[in-house]
Amino acid sequence: MRNIIFILQLSVFFLSCTGKKEISNLSPNIVIIMADDLGYGDISCYGNSTTQTPNLDLLATKGVKFTDFHSNGAVCSPTRAALMTGKYQQRTGVNGVITAKNHREVGLNLSEITIAEELKKYGYNTGMFGKWHLGYPKEYNPTLQGFDKFTGFVSGNIDYHGHIDQEGYLDWWKGTEIDNEDGYSTDLITEYGVKYINKNDPEKTGRPFFLYLAHEAPHYPYQRRIDKIIREVGKARTKRANQDSISSIYKEMVEVMDEGVGKVIQSLKETGQYENTIILFLSDNGGNQFGNNGSLRGYKASAYEGGTRVPAIFSYPDRIKKGRINKQTILTMDVLPTLLDFIGQKPSATDLDGISIKDNLLHQTNLPQRDVFFAFGNKSFIRSGDWKLIRIEEEHSNTIELYNLLNDVQERNDLSSANPNLVNKLTRKLELWKKEVKEGVIMIAE
Repeated sequence: MRNIIFILQLSVFFLSCTGKKEISNLSPNIVIIMADDLGYGDISCYGNSTTQTPNLDLLATKGVKFTDFHSNGAVCSPTRAALMTGKYQQRTGVNGVITAKNHREVGLNLSEITIAEELKKYGYNTGMFGKWHLGYPKEYNPTLQGFDKFTGFVSGNIDYHGHIDQEGYLDWWKGTEIDNEDGYSTDLITEYGVKYINKNDPEKTGRPFFLYLAHEAPHYPYQRRIDKIIREVGKARTKRANQDSISSIYKEMVEVMDEGVGKVIQSLKETGQYENTIILFLSDNGGNQFGNNGSLRGYKASAYEGGTRVPAIFSYPDRIKKGRINKQTILTMDVLPTLLDFIGQKPSATDLDGISIKDNLLHQTNLPQRDVFFAFGNKSFIRSGDWKLIRIEEEHSNTIELYNLLNDVQERNDLSSANPNLVNKLTRKLELWKKEVKEGVIMIAE
């Protein structure tokens, strides 16, 4: 009998050890934190001397800071479509903003395979908290696009306190149902993220998690924690902040978001998950006129660098050397294939435009040479190495500009007249790309 008991105890011991080994070998947790309208120069590790963002600064010090990372779109919805699918947003039909006024019946096609659906297939728990902006109706809800949990809003922006969109609709969801609650939206998004991390500790669940925190900050309406509700249900009108005070409000909004980033990181550390967690921080487009794009020309919705070059930070303590600066040209659509590559998987879709940058992050190898493209409204550009050609289509004529970003990142010296052959070559490439990505696609939003 003693021998039997000893054998049983030994079996339990080895099973316990085996279980721990399996959990320790889980794929990394993944946390994506997206800011809204955050400009290239809006945080201190990108040169801002007045806004204090110590948590993002530390994340950059411990990870990789990108200096040539671009949002796929110069406005909200297109970039989010690219993030979810790994494609140029034009292939998904989301070429422009899915507006609260004119696009309440459309959304990201359910046939698209999102990053959440991909990760869920490989055993991930998936949660999203914050701004969706890829469809208003229930049938386009994040919970039908791969996310197990969703709390947040589906429009482009809400009153930070009342959670009312710009057309006067209450817009705070839990899953597929409207369920409003008190709280400043930035803080709520952080709180839900921290709770999700604590509840989904892989040591307890046996599964890694994917957490997508899509902040509203620092998008308008410009509101601080202490401010009152400025929107009303049923009224498509917003009381605006005094323009003289917007800069100080904006600064506080960014700092509160940074505070939330710190809480997320702290919760990962307290639960022993930090080392095996990939954290990616990025913005959906450049800053607007109240933001700070550093020395870059242009703002949100622009084809100039200020419209698409955004702050981005990547951290993975277990595998990535800290304190590196990455100067490679990278787009939002590269996120999906990169994250799948880190867990040893390939995307299901065969028409992806994004590429994996895993080897670049791990070994600092150069990415393969590729042309990258952008189009929004009447503006488009092609980036080919250091050369960037911008085309602006007017009613009776087109404007062509050519810049060498290696020597002129501020885009002040138009070289188009001095390089006619290069202009013709890049223009042809741009036109072919625009035709190819839109062919056979029903545009949801232009």
